[in-house]
Amino acid sequence: MLDDRPSQVLQALVEEYIATGQPVSSQTVLEKSGLKVSSATIRNDLAKLESYGLVAQPHTSAGRVPTPQGYRFFVDHCSPARLRSATRSRIESFFTDVHHELSKLLKDTSGLLSDISHYPAVVLGPGLGSESVHGMHLVHLGANTLLAVTVAESGRVAQEIVRLQFDPSDDELNQAEALLAQAYCGKPLEDGAEVMKTIVGDEVSDRLRRILRSVASRLRRSEESTSDVYVGGHSQLAALWEDLANVSIVLGVLGQEATLRELITDPGEGTAVRIGSELNVENMDIAVVSTAYEAGEHGTGRVGVIGPMRMDYRRTIRVVEEVGEGLADSLGS
Repeated sequence: MLDDRPSQVLQALVEEYIATGQPVSSQTVLEKSGLKVSSATIRNDLAKLESYGLVAQPHTSAGRVPTPQGYRFFVDHCSPARLRSATRSRIESFFTDVHHELSKLLKDTSGLLSDISHYPAVVLGPGLGSESVHGMHLVHLGANTLLAVTVAESGRVAQEIVRLQFDPSDDELNQAEALLAQAYCGKPLEDGAEVMKTIVGDEVSDRLRRILRSVASRLRRSEESTSDVYVGGHSQLAALWEDLANVSIVLGVLGQEATLRELITDPGEGTAVRIGSELNVENMDIAVVSTAYEAGEHGTGRVGVIGPMRMDYRRTIRVVEEVGEGLADSLGS
């Protein structure tokens, strides 16, 4: 799409705008890019970038600013920055010295990531999906409502509300609990679900079959929804977004676990950078950098930061990756 020189022009413009937050003039681009061309050539390149929708000019007499598409091009073609040795040492010593139980470690990691990146940070813990099930229990809450309790081998507990179309008897619940234990105990939830398909057949009554299918359906939700969410860096918000409306919106996002899961979770593997409308948010100045980490026997989780589109992508990508790798090493050892 872009020749080498316009690409360098865009890189210089994005980096300068990230650093200053002010529209960037053609003269500044010329100085920052180090290109041995005339100012007129730079202006022509900027006009070309504007025609491609990669930069915009807020006012006729102002310089240019990157668009979300411009940030995307920059991220797709930039390489992560090198961290200072002091920053790398801080990350390494944190995971060397800290030996907390899982939830405390993940919470403290969100604080570390926020402190180093200077953005609000989110750590998504591994769900129960990959852990072996130790026990399955059904609690009758009254009328047609059950509480399905899953206890993992690690001691972690997941609870799901199950609503039936009828009021089950104690005998039916005892039979259902026994069959659930037969299907799930000693296996991850996904494997147990496959066994359950063979159990729920003609040999069980219609009411019992309906109980088992309803519970199994809710247990599939536990594979994803049981991962804990830890947030650090709420105090960073006012310094990152000048518009108080944006601060209010992001603050609301940080308080909604379901929304945070959606923002941080990415279907691909490794590091992901999602900008603006790529996050399914309308007219919102937001970008997310996240990466997956392996949590040993616990499965897989994710770490990330949330910031404005004018975030320091090169440094942030490296910080997120270093923290993710440190967390993986700590949990995998």
